[in-house]
Amino acid sequence: MRIGELSRRSGVSVRALRYYEQQGLLAPQRRPSGYRVYGADDVATVGRIRTLLAAGLSTAQILEVLPCVVEIEDLLAPGCEGLVTGMIEQRDRIDGAIHELQTTRARLDDIIARAM
Repeated sequence: MRIGELSRRSGVSVRALRYYEQQGLLAPQRRPSGYRVYGADDVATVGRIRTLLAAGLSTAQILEVLPCVVEIEDLLAPGCEGLVTGMIEQRDRIDGAIHELQTTRARLDDIIARAM
């Protein structure tokens, strides 16, 4: 299938698909005309990429973990040893960012309360 069809099937823009290719997350075949040709598996791959992005991973991190992610009953799961450790570290970074935002919000609430 061509990139437009992959876009329709995956719900992801053509621009994003090109970006994923640029980042090494997708590797379509090329026709002599230069058109990208994707396989049916690429729809699922794009879904995995979107899920991992939504989980807070960068494209560089996704490039590393994508080969180790499997789907079990429509949910992603680690398929390689050591992957869980990296995901726990990512979760801990997110927890730290949440804590910082909560602290910032509390300070802002204090400033607002003093104005009223």
